[in-house]
Amino acid sequence: MTKEYEIRASFNKETLIVYQAYSKQIAEPAVREQKFVSPFSFHRMTWIKPSFLWLMHRSNWGKKPGQEKTLAIHIKRTAWDTALSKGVLTHPEPKVYSDPPSWKKEFDNALVHVQWDPERSLRGNRLNYYSIQVGISRHLIEEYVSDWIVKIEDLSPKVSKIHSFLKSGNEKNAKRQLPEERVYPLDRSIGMKILVE
Repeated sequence: MTKEYEIRASFNKETLIVYQAYSKQIAEPAVREQKFVSPFSFHRMTWIKPSFLWLMHRSNWGKKPGQEKTLAIHIKRTAWDTALSKGVLTHPEPKVYSDPPSWKKEFDNALVHVQWDPERSLRGNRLNYYSIQVGISRHLIEEYVSDWIVKIEDLSPKVSKIHSFLKSGNEKNAKRQLPEERVYPLDRSIGMKILVE
């Protein structure tokens, strides 16, 4: 049974895949250089998500302006775990924070923001459990780009293929194309800070 808050991702022993959607102007140089370069912004927070279907809902299968290209970014698991250890929830969850002012102080100084959004089905329907988004602040973006990233893939052709199956009513073939995501093991001390039990 899926828990309300758990991290589901595609990962192996060394790396974990997160997804981001960008315009061609940002995505194509990133794939070519295997790292983010201008016009990617190094001066504002960037959000990474390990749920493929959540990003498909957000980008409308690459149809939203500025989100035409879906990138699969393979990052080091050690970097992901470190990011989560620095994470502060985007809301003052009573299970984690004794009072809103203590949360506000942590949040204002956080290098990493953690947000939980309803997970989505293949058809974009809201599910009764959540998917994690991790916001990397501008103070950590250089490190994200230069040290965390192992590989960047353009998944846009796969996205188009899955969406075509979906539009034609062939859910079976659409599901076969989805990346395999499983529960990511997380140290309990980190999990307790971000609602993962």
